[in-house]
Amino acid sequence: MLDNMPRGTICIEDIEMGMSRSLRKQVTDRDIELFAEVSTDHNPVHMDDDYARDTIFAGRIAHGMLTAGLISAVIGEQLPGHGTVYMGQSLKFLAPVRPGDMVYAEVKVIDIDFAKRRVKLDCHCAVDGKKVLVGEAMVLAPSRKFD
Repeated sequence: MLDNMPRGTICIEDIEMGMSRSLRKQVTDRDIELFAEVSTDHNPVHMDDDYARDTIFAGRIAHGMLTAGLISAVIGEQLPGHGTVYMGQSLKFLAPVRPGDMVYAEVKVIDIDFAKRRVKLDCHCAVDGKKVLVGEAMVLAPSRKFD
């Protein structure tokens, strides 16, 4: 994975409106196989070239939640980072991700409730500059007071 910031923690006391973090990852056949194994989702649109060729996608696609997992990686590793607790996530899938695609995942702070340590993040993933997933996340950010 290639990302724009080191991994770690940004505590609620240091989070600012508009702050953003991202990563890039190429989705591989192995990623899709491993996700199918862990999730137990072996839908042939993800696993079988012959089957997938005859679908509306005209070929295999990655699991949508594999792509969404890249948002989770940015949140859990960068912003806010280690110690973050997911409270909710909305997602809208706009286009498929295919094996070999380089996915850019980004989160951006759009609201902060310092008293409750809650941070709302605008989230998206893109391939070749085209958004393939959009959504929002609500997280509980870590605090220096509790560490």
